[in-house]
Amino acid sequence: MPFTRKLPRTFYARATEEVARGLLGMHLVHVCGGIERIGRIVEVEAYVGAHDLAAHSSKGITPRTRIMYGPPGHAYVYLIYGMHHCMNVVTEPAGNGCEVLLRALEPVVHLEGNTKGPALLCRAMGIDRRLNGHDLLSNDFYLAEPASMEPFGTMARPRIGVAYAKHWADKELRFYIDGNAFVSRR
Repeated sequence: MPFTRKLPRTFYARATEEVARGLLGMHLVHVCGGIERIGRIVEVEAYVGAHDLAAHSSKGITPRTRIMYGPPGHAYVYLIYGMHHCMNVVTEPAGNGCEVLLRALEPVVHLEGNTKGPALLCRAMGIDRRLNGHDLLSNDFYLAEPASMEPFGTMARPRIGVAYAKHWADKELRFYIDGNAFVSRR
């Protein structure tokens, strides 16, 4: 196995921006049909709560967003444009509506297809709405610290596709590993 341990609940129960930066370089693992698909997280976006006009939680608690207001360390998986899945990691204590969108993965083990974008990485990893609300401390879908990690630089830029979010559109809440070939957009 190319990792040392699953990330504990306390990892996710911190400030969203801190979790977002901390996820860079970690491994996303999904066991499908007995095969571990593993990707290294190279790009994320932070959504910092209901006051963040780009966050789904800005509309309040709905059947769709209820997961985001729950305990940290769970997956929020949703459908966009009626056809593409995206995955977020719920952060901070329950009730805050905070999450981190996974935007791009670098393939590590048994991961084929394009992973440069939130919908593409979900397709390659076999992630769909059946995993919405899934506890990321499970044995079949989780995030883990790699056994070793080379040092890397990070970049902060505005999030992608949130022009509707007024002043929130310009906040530098997208983080990625500088120079990584699997980042979706530089």
